[in-house]
Amino acid sequence: MIRKTSISILLLLLSYAGFAQYNQAARQRRDSVRAQYIEEFPDDFSIWPLLKYRALSFTISDKNQDKPAMVFNPNNDFKVGAGFYLFELSFEVSISVPIAVRDESIYGTSKATDLQINMLTKSFGLDLYYQKYSGFYKDDEGVKIPPGIAYPLRPDIVTRNLGVSAFYVWNNGKFSIRSSYNYADRQKKSAGSFILYGTINSFTLGADSAIISNNKQAEYGSYTDFSHLRYTTFSLAPGYSYNLVLKRVFVNGTFAIGPAHHWVYYRPENGRGHYDVIFNSSYTFRLATGYSGHRFFTGAGIVIQSRVLKFQDIRFENSTSVFRLLVGYRFREKGFLKKRYFDFFKSS
Repeated sequence: MIRKTSISILLLLLSYAGFAQYNQAARQRRDSVRAQYIEEFPDDFSIWPLLKYRALSFTISDKNQDKPAMVFNPNNDFKVGAGFYLFELSFEVSISVPIAVRDESIYGTSKATDLQINMLTKSFGLDLYYQKYSGFYKDDEGVKIPPGIAYPLRPDIVTRNLGVSAFYVWNNGKFSIRSSYNYADRQKKSAGSFILYGTINSFTLGADSAIISNNKQAEYGSYTDFSHLRYTTFSLAPGYSYNLVLKRVFVNGTFAIGPAHHWVYYRPENGRGHYDVIFNSSYTFRLATGYSGHRFFTGAGIVIQSRVLKFQDIRFENSTSVFRLLVGYRFREKGFLKKRYFDFFKSS
């Protein structure tokens, strides 16, 4: 009995050792393939000055889109700031500057708060964001505004957008999504990967009076006199991302679309609120291009995220767009800069 037990334990240990050796060899092969496609900078941190434009707009139309839509935009200006890749976290800070500001007597005045932080690994990404915009102008597609004439202004409209999004990259052995997001890597050869986005998002819209004017309410149909709207969204969007590389110049394109589940609350200007549950779709589109050397890098990119929901006789679309232009440099880590974000949570 003891002999059989000893043989069984020995076979188990040999099996475990063989599996560990195979696993180590497989990992070495994966690392070798990755090194041919991707250059990593594990001992560097990055800083990049940037010019950024970010806007949150929404569009309202009738459910079947038979009639001209109304688009509500903030009168945003550009922001200048700086981005950092430190402790394996990427974050940016920026302030507004008067570049290409539209005439406030025509487009009104808007205020914006925009906070974002993201974490990207070889295969996984996480984005946390908060946006607050107040003051919008209305662009009615059925009404042509002559030059120099003010658009209908809605300084009372306030929107809030809070959420977290995550994505997973399948082909992380040959494809780096970080190379065009925060330049933590450099893509050396062209490659792509299937990608899966997941998002939990809360959007709130409020105003002192009905969002839709009286004449449009009659045109659009029932339940169009709402002054408050809130919805929480859960979405999963499969897609594909590809890095095209020519020496040190790259172009990245990403598109993902999938089902979305919305929990909706809307309240008329004078009346009780209504709840609804809606299923439809959401999408993410991203295009970026740039140059990435061993130390110096530069790039430009645009990201557009959109969600559509239909309730009663209304079609409501919320879009977030971001444009970034940046120039950056990688520095060698020294001292406490060698730490990673998880090191700060370890008990002393």
